[in-house]
Amino acid sequence: MEVRRRLVLASSSTYRRQLLARLGVPFDCAAPAVDESPRAAESPMETACRLAHAKAMAVSAAHPDALIIGSDQVACLGAQRLDKPGSYEVAVRQLQALSGQTAGFHTAVCLLDARDQSRTDELVTCRVTFRVLSAATISAYLLKEQPYDCAGSAKSEGLGIALIERIDTPDPTALIGLPLIALTTMLARAGAPILP
Repeated sequence: MEVRRRLVLASSSTYRRQLLARLGVPFDCAAPAVDESPRAAESPMETACRLAHAKAMAVSAAHPDALIIGSDQVACLGAQRLDKPGSYEVAVRQLQALSGQTAGFHTAVCLLDARDQSRTDELVTCRVTFRVLSAATISAYLLKEQPYDCAGSAKSEGLGIALIERIDTPDPTALIGLPLIALTTMLARAGAPILP
């Protein structure tokens, strides 16, 4: 019987850990020490791809025989990046700006083979259209779900779905932070399919 390659998720994100656990395969987590600041003149898509690769590389030396998964998401409304709000006040401002608008959530995943440093990358974009949101709706939502660690200030996998009018994406898990459709394809190509 073939031994399954060890998987390492280069992330400290609870959301990514929960998503990867859906696949039912064992994996380890390692927190990457990576500066996530965007570079000058770098597009949101370029930032997401660069950081997904950087996160995988950051933990590869400690896991030389593993397949390492790095992922990053950059959200934006037009030219404005939507970082994790961190507080109620910032989340209110984000949701006010998103009211009736469509935002892009760009999620990159990198699968790095630490044995030979080969890698595959994929970028999945979700277009999320928000309902017109009243001040009362925004406040009630934020006080209930407190999504202050989520870019865009809404959890689509929770009560935040009530704020959303439409989601356009080829991979709905990408919006939560780890595109599983893309990842399972990448793992199969790397000789580590989730299902036989």
